[in-house]
Amino acid sequence: MVDSGSKAPDFSLPTDQGEAVKLSTLKGGPVVLYFYPKDDTSGCTQEAKDFSALIEQFETVGAKVFGISPDPVASKAKFRKKHELAVELLADEDKRVSLAYGVWVEKSMYGRKYMGVERATFLIDKTGKVAKVWRNVKVPGHVDEVLKAVKALKA
Repeated sequence: MVDSGSKAPDFSLPTDQGEAVKLSTLKGGPVVLYFYPKDDTSGCTQEAKDFSALIEQFETVGAKVFGISPDPVASKAKFRKKHELAVELLADEDKRVSLAYGVWVEKSMYGRKYMGVERATFLIDKTGKVAKVWRNVKVPGHVDEVLKAVKALKA
């Protein structure tokens, strides 16, 4: 389980364009990693649109934002294009990053248990430490809250 104050687990994942992003090379500014269950579903689409709508404000304070789910690169590319998303999406197909961050969890729907991604966001400071964690995220208002935390971290 990754908590505030702990070192963020390093990783390298492909973007929706197939280019690798390695967390340890992004030092110098805050990094926001938001984990979401599935491309092109209602809550996940809204969260991606919300981050995209404020991406320039994140970039203005030097923050990089990435959405992560287990969907493959092709799914991410289609999702990003369909909804004209400005936020970069990373494919965690083998779920190792989701496991490392403790967001690959047992879930339950209509009495059926299954494994899936818990909607969660991690704010990582410029030294690679986790500054703040949001778990079991509710989408409405979440991105505004993350932006406030990023601005407070930069202050």
